[in-house]
Amino acid sequence: MYYPMYFDPTYMLVLIGVVICLAASAKMRSTFSRYSRIRNHSGMTGREAAEQVLHRAGIYDVRVEHVSGNLTDHYDPRSKVLRLSDATYGSASVAAVGVAAHECGHAIQHATGYAPLAFRSALVPVANFGSTIAWPLILIGLLFNSQSSILFLNLGILAFSLAVLFQIVTLPVEFNASSRAIRMLSGNGMLYEDEVQATRKVLTAAALTYVAGAASAILQLLRIILISNSRRR
Repeated sequence: MYYPMYFDPTYMLVLIGVVICLAASAKMRSTFSRYSRIRNHSGMTGREAAEQVLHRAGIYDVRVEHVSGNLTDHYDPRSKVLRLSDATYGSASVAAVGVAAHECGHAIQHATGYAPLAFRSALVPVANFGSTIAWPLILIGLLFNSQSSILFLNLGILAFSLAVLFQIVTLPVEFNASSRAIRMLSGNGMLYEDEVQATRKVLTAAALTYVAGAASAILQLLRIILISNSRRR
């Protein structure tokens, strides 16, 4: 098959990945923006919701702190600190409560020894190293035409695969944290049923960004493998 000069058909995989990520990010922003304007019935803030969820789960050694930025919420298992962003910490919206409870889900995972979280944490240094070294190895393999270039390509693919594995392992961790959040908010009567449904929509939209990230990484890996196979021929 003939392709125009300089046209690489594998770029379509990259483009598809970019479109998927942009669509998921736009969905997340619009959903959070919509439900961040709806105040929960009790008027509790994200910080107050986080403290309630943690205490009802029997966790008293995790601090809840404010962190600057928008949707930079995260749980740090090393220091046992749950950090909530500007849009979550002091907001009394159902979106803020949902995000705060989701991060509490990670703290609960940590406290109960949730295996996928432990596996993901163990993968962090390996995945970071893989994502850092992968492209230099791949570029070396593509720039030189020798038997050793195939070795560099294979090493690059292996390194990038570790980063992709981290993205895949992240999915059950995030889904489980959201499930825990919904159960805590609903089962303890912290939110009304319609508020729980709104929170579920926010967390589902957030989960889609992780799915999109994993899909994009897999497509990128597939592209590298196709290029490598073409180079071998």
